[in-house]
Amino acid sequence: MTKPTPVVKKDKRARRSWYFYDFGNSAYAAVVLLAVFSAYFKGVVVGGAEGTRLWGVAVGTAAILVAIISPILGSIADFSRAKKLMLFIFTAISIVFTGLLFFVGPGDVIMAMTFFILAEIGYRGAQVFYDALLVDVATPETIGDVSGKGWAIGSIGGVVCLVIVLALLKGFNVPVEYAFLVTALFYLASALPTFLWVKQISEPEKLPPGETTFGLAFKKLAHTFKAIKSYKEFVKYMIAFLIYNDGIMMLMDFAAIIGATLFGVNQTQLIIFVILIQIAGAGGAFLFGKISDRKSSKEAVIYALLILIGAIIALMFIKTLILFFVVGAVAGFSLSGAQAVSRSMTSQLAPPEKVSEFYG
Repeated sequence: MTKPTPVVKKDKRARRSWYFYDFGNSAYAAVVLLAVFSAYFKGVVVGGAEGTRLWGVAVGTAAILVAIISPILGSIADFSRAKKLMLFIFTAISIVFTGLLFFVGPGDVIMAMTFFILAEIGYRGAQVFYDALLVDVATPETIGDVSGKGWAIGSIGGVVCLVIVLALLKGFNVPVEYAFLVTALFYLASALPTFLWVKQISEPEKLPPGETTFGLAFKKLAHTFKAIKSYKEFVKYMIAFLIYNDGIMMLMDFAAIIGATLFGVNQTQLIIFVILIQIAGAGGAFLFGKISDRKSSKEAVIYALLILIGAIIALMFIKTLILFFVVGAVAGFSLSGAQAVSRSMTSQLAPPEKVSEFYG
């Protein structure tokens, strides 16, 4: 196997290209998960309490499927050094099915759930391999800062896409379905620099005689589970991560529904709310990335989660829409910080040869 080339880790163009992917896929999160499709699904496609229930089913189904396939795919990517190929495949899936949401109308429940689940699998699957490329664009000394900047730039991307969508909906009175086409194109354009200029450091390994890629992936995964005692720190971190990240994802997936149910937030207000969250999130990701490098990733995550817990507790007591927006901004600031630092912390704890597998 070819030895890593240190120059690649310091390639500024590769790093900027890696940032651009975050710029695009955050548009998916902002439009589909947070501001537009979640509310469209509940209010137009289904309607009422049943819409909320089915949205939860769709989100949960996608999460379970990703949890099943990601470790296997991550193991394959580690052995074959196919992180970029896997990233391309899952990105394409997410972009295609995000665009197909354009064709979903009132009553198209099965179509809406199917397209959303596939788009979500693509989005979350791609995130595994995108995160695993962090070690290819950052040094150990800058990994927290690079991860934080990527997340911050991603938040800005979400804002830019939402502003475009809001301008189309209110300025040109286009139907809301066009938001999904815009998001798909935005995601595609922003992802291209990553595929063009981000390089992996290691060369592909050759398969041992008589082995297949999938067969070896399962063996490597089984070996990792058997040797779990060797990764005690990572296991402790992962247990904590699964608990707090599930809470973060639940908060994101149901933010629109919470706003509409508790405060009667309309579509325009919801988009403005998410823009505010994204702007605050950019600041949080940047700040906590700096804290991660200057102090430690563990401290940065703890600070971010304490702020987030405070915001969630405050949500139970607020009575006005303005306070809902303020609490949302604080939550966005802290959850983006927690997620950005968690990404770098995973790469710090994972063995170099198992980075993709551990992200999965």
